Parts: sequence; C-alpha cells; structure tokens
Amino acid sequence: MSRDDAAFLLHLPAWGFAFAMLIARVGSACMLLPGIGEVELPGTVRAGFTMALTVLLLPLIGPVMPPMPGDVWHLASMVGAEIVTGLWLGWLTRVLLQALPVAGQIAASMVGLANVLQPDPALGPQTTALSRGFGLAAPVLLLASGLHAMPLSAVIGSYRLIPPGTWLPAADTALQVLDAVSSAFGLAMRLAAPFVLASILWEVAMGLVSRLVPQLQLHFAAMPGQILIGIALIGLLTDALLATWLSAARDTLSALPGL
Repeated sequence: MSRDDAAFLLHLPAWGFAFAMLIARVGSACMLLPGIGEVELPGTVRAGFTMALTVLLLPLIGPVMPPMPGDVWHLASMVGAEIVTGLWLGWLTRVLLQALPVAGQIAASMVGLANVLQPDPALGPQTTALSRGFGLAAPVLLLASGLHAMPLSAVIGSYRLIPPGTWLPAADTALQVLDAVSSAFGLAMRLAAPFVLASILWEVAMGLVSRLVPQLQLHFAAMPGQILIGIALIGLLTDALLATWLSAARDTLSALPGL
C-alpha cells in the first residue's frame, strides 16, 4: 500500500461523516424545494438530484464540517439537527408555493366551480380543478423565471448562518414559521379577493331577486350564470394573479435565511 492510499484511508471516515451531514441537510431541503421536491416527480429523480448536489458541494463545505464525535448519541443529535435545518429551509419555500393553490381553492368555492373535485398530492383528495391547475403553475413559474435557484443558494448559504451540527434557536424559528404561514395565507386571500368580492355581489343580487320573485327556484336558475361569470373572471384575471404571486414570491425568496 502506497503512502497516498494510506492517507486516503485515514481521512475516509471524516469525509464519510461530512457526506452524511451534508446529505442530511441538503436532502431534507430538496424534499420540499420547488421543482425538485414535487411529489409528482419520481423518487429516483429526486434522490439522484440530491446525490449529485451533495457530491458537488462536498469539496466546498466538507472542510468546514466539525470533527466526527466519538459517541453515537452525539452523532445522532448532529445529524438530527441537520435534518431539522433542511426541513425548515425547504418548508419556508413550500408554504409560499401553497399560497397559489389555496387561492385557487377559495376562488373556485366562491364562483361555483367547486363541484368537480380531484385528488391533489399536496392539498388532499377534495381539490378543485382550479386549485390543481394553480398548484401545477407555481413550480413552473419559479423554474421559468429562474427563482428556483434562490432556495438552493439559501441552503448553501445556511452553513454560514447555522453551523453544521447545531440546532436552530427554538424561539426565533417558531416566530419565523408563524410569519411564513400568516404571509402565505394573506397572499392567498389577496389573490382570491376579486372572486370573493364577486361572490358577495352575486349573493346580494340573488337575495334581492328572491325577494322579488319568491316562487322562482333561484338556486338552480342562477347556477349556470354564476359558473359562466366565474369562468370569465378566471380568464380575465389569471395573468394578473400569476404575475402578482410571482412578484410576491420574488420578494419572499430574496429574504430567505442564508441569502
């Protein structure tokens, strides 16, 4: 055995530990990142991308990894901290993506398009077609605009913010989670606001008509008109809704930890 082979074998456990720590954070984040973490993608594709990204980052981040601990409990704690950090970073992006299909779900319910339901891997089996379409449009918009690179950059930059093997501060993390959820739901409500307003005006008009013509089966007579108005609103407002969501996504992603 040559001296180079002996040196390689000597450092192999340290590189193996660095690889495990790196794939714990990167792999956990890739489970939720837009475009990469979509459940429609085959698991082999997502696993292959994670492995390739980990191999590319290992020479860069491997030297800053802490030394391998001597006991298994300390090792498990460090790997667990990396998994939690990766899931936290990925979830901050995923909750933003869910704002668009949630807005579609609200809009479809408001304009009478919630009768045709289909399963959605993220929102569950009782999902409207409009929400499903918006859910597919969200990662496409991020990939087409190049914004998908910002979460990846945040994962790489998180090693400057959160040293490997250390746990996230509980108080700050909980506050950031609450802010992310409230911001995403507020964005969904703003996107669905025109449909909510149209639904309120429609219901007020139907209430007036029912008072004037009480013998008319108003619900069955008005349903086709409500659906047609809803389809017209979707056709008129979809471009503006997607542009508004993309602008909000750009602002949110630019504020991710690690950028």
